[in-house]
Amino acid sequence: MPPQMQLPTRKLGRYGPDVSAPGYGTMGLSVFYGPPPPDEQRFEVLDYVYQTGCTFWDSSDLYGDSEELIGKWFARTGVRNEIFLATKFARTDEFAEDDDGQCIKDACNRSLQRLGIKTIDLYYLHRIERYMPIEKAVAALADLQREGKIRYLGLSDCSAAALRAACQIHHIAAAQVEYSPYKLDIEKNGFLQTARELGVAIIAYSPLGRGLLGGQIRSREDLSTDDLRRTLTRFGPEKFRKNLKLYEVLSALGEQKGCHASTLVLAWLMAQGSDIIPIPGTTKTRNVQLNEQSVMLQLDPDEIKKIRYEIENAELVGQDLPDGHTGSIMGQNELRQGDYLISADPLVTCEGLYDLMILEDTADAIP
Repeated sequence: MPPQMQLPTRKLGRYGPDVSAPGYGTMGLSVFYGPPPPDEQRFEVLDYVYQTGCTFWDSSDLYGDSEELIGKWFARTGVRNEIFLATKFARTDEFAEDDDGQCIKDACNRSLQRLGIKTIDLYYLHRIERYMPIEKAVAALADLQREGKIRYLGLSDCSAAALRAACQIHHIAAAQVEYSPYKLDIEKNGFLQTARELGVAIIAYSPLGRGLLGGQIRSREDLSTDDLRRTLTRFGPEKFRKNLKLYEVLSALGEQKGCHASTLVLAWLMAQGSDIIPIPGTTKTRNVQLNEQSVMLQLDPDEIKKIRYEIENAELVGQDLPDGHTGSIMGQNELRQGDYLISADPLVTCEGLYDLMILEDTADAIP
């Protein structure tokens, strides 16, 4: 089933291939945002994403049955070679005892088995891992590349210093970070500048503020009781109402352009540079359509400046973190331990990410 459309492409870093932009994030199909839909419904979404020409997909071994779902979809469609697939590996208990990166290689083998494929196109370290120096992790990824099990290396939610240290071992094709109107941190903390210096593409996850700019979440009551977003301070009762005002402002600007707010935002993000590739996720084909329309939306310099003005002057409160945590999932607090770069913030690690999963059970207790 050949795709009915073809999206424009962007280069995946200095030495990478061209990939469709925007891409597609598969997390919400499987985990964190309430119960996943039945397989057939999810296959329909993947079919539609593919038909629109979006062939840059993102997954993780932490995303419930995401890899298994994609593997089933490959088996039923036979179009694996037409999808540029990125996935990530997260911490297991093996990390604490591992001293040669074998746990990373084992994680890759498990992902390959779940996906039913021989090679992963882009393989990310999901979070900087406190148990393993970044240099050693990247060396293990480079081994996987030499073995033909992965094509390109990536880091997710790392700091500028960690990215630079990684690139001293092997070129990193892409860095996945949160980049949205609600979180422009990479513009201010040196990360974007460093990535551009090193020739690393920016893969923007949660580009629509975890759904806040999609227009379908009008109150916390629109989130299921087991939705991870209930644990995030950005979605706290009072903070939610303030943060939603930005959607209303951007929605009004979108109406002036004859488009939805989500379409406007994705077009604006991609206008920040040819190295920016958003990967919005959704479980609805209508939202896929709105997202892909962003490639046809032309913004002139004045419109780009106007959107930025509204974003930077909005009263945005809370973070993409559970209540009680400080700092950022993007780890800027680092320590040097010998020659190894580690993170000082537990939420930067995969261990911290697992903590977020546990918090789902106490979602309603967080204001």
